[in-house]
Amino acid sequence: MAIIHKPAGILVSGNSFKTIANALPQNLKKSNLDDSTIPQPVHRLDYGTTGVLLVGKTASSIRALNKLFENKEIEKMYYAVSIGKMKELGGIIKTEVDKKEAQSDYQIIKSVKSERFEFLNLVKLEPKTGRRHQLRVHLASIGNPILGDKDYGIENLILNGKGIYLHAYRLEFVHPFTKEIISIEDELPQKFLKLFNP
Repeated sequence: MAIIHKPAGILVSGNSFKTIANALPQNLKKSNLDDSTIPQPVHRLDYGTTGVLLVGKTASSIRALNKLFENKEIEKMYYAVSIGKMKELGGIIKTEVDKKEAQSDYQIIKSVKSERFEFLNLVKLEPKTGRRHQLRVHLASIGNPILGDKDYGIENLILNGKGIYLHAYRLEFVHPFTKEIISIEDELPQKFLKLFNP
């Protein structure tokens, strides 16, 4: 398996030519195991989201990693920048996503005053379910959408040109074959740090 950094502005997979999935065979060393296959991402990150992405390089690892995701045995932690004054310092959001149960735990790490957005908040997020756009929907549902989110943002408060401020910071799981605990972090992008360490 491999764990890679996904940059912003590229799809993980899909019909377009420029995807992470299409770039993997040229950029990853082929597995030397018998069931080696074309490397494949085993989960998704949105087009604008940066951070850690897990890739299977053998048929058995792709199956095993998919199972870990299905059974919610991979802990994911994200950071986002939300806009507006947040009522609580942390909590649990359980708004349904696509009419399905969903849960995200959140905690505010830092808030700074902002002329345009009133406040900008660095928020640590731990999704307990894996619905499409879950974190974006959840923060928007409490009135604090993610900075730069064109789909769920507040119309006159969309930040153009900088992309969405959502970063997949850490993945933690028990390796399906060696049973060791794998914990991989991808440091916060510079654009996040600039907002909170002026």
